[in-house]
Amino acid sequence: MPETLTAAEAARLAAIALGHVEREYPNKPDHTLASPADARTPSQLHPVFYGSYDWHSCVHSYWLLARLLRLFPEGDKAPAIRALFDRAFTADKVAAECAYLKAPTARGFKRPYGWAWLLKLAAELHRLPEPRWSQSLQPLTDIFAQRYRDFLPIAPYPVRVGTHFNTAFGLRMAADYAETTGDEALLTLLRDTARRWYGDDADCPAWGEPSGDDFLSSAMIEAECMRRLLPPAEFAAWFPRFLPRLSDRKPATLFAPASVTDRSDGKIAHLDGLNLSRAWCFRALATAVPDATAAVLRQAADEHYAAALPHLSGDYMGEHWLATYALLALTVAEG
Repeated sequence: MPETLTAAEAARLAAIALGHVEREYPNKPDHTLASPADARTPSQLHPVFYGSYDWHSCVHSYWLLARLLRLFPEGDKAPAIRALFDRAFTADKVAAECAYLKAPTARGFKRPYGWAWLLKLAAELHRLPEPRWSQSLQPLTDIFAQRYRDFLPIAPYPVRVGTHFNTAFGLRMAADYAETTGDEALLTLLRDTARRWYGDDADCPAWGEPSGDDFLSSAMIEAECMRRLLPPAEFAAWFPRFLPRLSDRKPATLFAPASVTDRSDGKIAHLDGLNLSRAWCFRALATAVPDATAAVLRQAADEHYAAALPHLSGDYMGEHWLATYALLALTVAEG
């Protein structure tokens, strides 16, 4: 696993995303019909985020492109990314995305995974020198930030699965937006919720990993959430209680890359994502632990990344989203 992202690899990842963010079909809408009038095409429902097989994958593919544009503003794919953003982030298209969320049937739309990625995209756009895209997206950003503010106080329990409903992932990604934009009230809410949900967790067995369609490690994303949100001293006390035998590569199930038997099956293909998201978490956590443990985590990151790297493209069930998680792993220092 390379220490830094090369221009050539950035161009390859950008090409993958550019190949599907405007590809409308096949498509799997997360859409509730309240009447016949609600039967519309993906691009009619979501004029910005209609590609990449589903709404949330389209959002985080735009994040991938925004990060690559920031890191390689003169890269081979930079002109195509800028042109795409100018087409997508317009006032009327964003207004239509906002209008969709006003329906009562959309209250829980993409909670929390899509919420998290929309705020993560907003944070990345905020860091670009061209402010027009961030400003255009702001009305939609505001809606999802408010949904966090409304939902977290009434959510008594976390969701610990390894798929889209995982709440630790939702907190961790939203933290980047809150910090980038200086929203201290939201950051405090995220931190207090993480403490409430996960602060007493100890001796995690990770016995349920991997499940048959995981793309997140419920153990490692919880740890990464706490690393991101807790002050360093508080995390240093919490983490050894949560995974006390990590330096010995235990629980062993966390250190064995998942086996993928059929990449044309969308659920089984999730397991390539599990390998990549674990690589991201291992690498991020290695920045906050003692050297001996950090070496173990970096080796595990390398092993998981190598298992998934050959499969970022080739079958659309993985191609429409896996590059995002590869980029997370490759750009840990960027947040």
